[in-house]
Amino acid sequence: MKIRFFLVACLAVFCVLGVCQGGNLRKKFYRKSCPQAEQIVRTKIQQHVSACPNLPAKLIRLHFHDCFVRGCDGSVLLDSTATNIAEKDAIPNLSLAGFDVIDDIKEALEAKCPGIVSCADILALAARDSVSAVKPAWEVLTGRRDGTVSVSGEALANLPAPFYNFTTLKASFASKNLNVHDLVVLSGAHTIGIGHCNLFSKRLFNFTGKGDQDPSLNPTYANFLKTKCQGLSDNTTTVKMDPNSSNTFDSNYYSILRQNKGLFQSDAALLTTKMSRNIVNKLVKKDKFFTKFGHSMKRMGAIEVLTGSAGEIRRKCSVVNA
Repeated sequence: MKIRFFLVACLAVFCVLGVCQGGNLRKKFYRKSCPQAEQIVRTKIQQHVSACPNLPAKLIRLHFHDCFVRGCDGSVLLDSTATNIAEKDAIPNLSLAGFDVIDDIKEALEAKCPGIVSCADILALAARDSVSAVKPAWEVLTGRRDGTVSVSGEALANLPAPFYNFTTLKASFASKNLNVHDLVVLSGAHTIGIGHCNLFSKRLFNFTGKGDQDPSLNPTYANFLKTKCQGLSDNTTTVKMDPNSSNTFDSNYYSILRQNKGLFQSDAALLTTKMSRNIVNKLVKKDKFFTKFGHSMKRMGAIEVLTGSAGEIRRKCSVVNA
């Protein structure tokens, strides 16, 4: 009886993570239908990252913004139409980039295996391979299918904002079946990339509406940021999220966080509870961060996926099939 209960419990957990058999995500989904699929993605990504070292941050963000709206179904890649404003044109997504890279990979895959590899899987693989210099940093389960709906309002409603406090962040992640550990670990993606001034300038110039500065922000760092950002309305200037190694995927994010140099209010929020602080302190170790980040990316990559006969395999990532 105990063994039977254990097996049932394990199956339930695996189903939640989207790795059950019967059409859901699994290892090497394209082993027979397109054996070279993952290698094609990896080769293309290596070429693009070599030409554009800041690409990894863009692709991880693109994958994140896709999964938090309608699940990991490639809906963020769809263009707006005459009758619909798509996710990519929602305010939080206007600074997204990397669409051309996904399109390039898709073209190569369509030439090799037409109608086989989904845009959603390409995005998940590309995000992983962009930060995998030597070997894959984590295993990406495949078998996602592409959604056919993309609505800008859903992006506004589902994407966590850079000004969220811990309570709202926790609720946002919980709504996607991700826990506090996932929240802190996935925030580590801020170890690469840039942030626009208008997303954090309130912390510098008008934190409580009285022309004040966020007291939780390192004063020296705040003064440095003020030399970069021109004011509350500055939406063109960008600043490195990790001032020491913004193009290197490492655990330095947690080191600067402990110095109160997290760029966004949502970064600083991770220090406001004992549970999240403890996780931050553990993730300073690079090896531990890499391992945990891979686990959380696998969990995120399984959010509300379309598998089996749901959705479609888009021939072009920016438009639904005719």
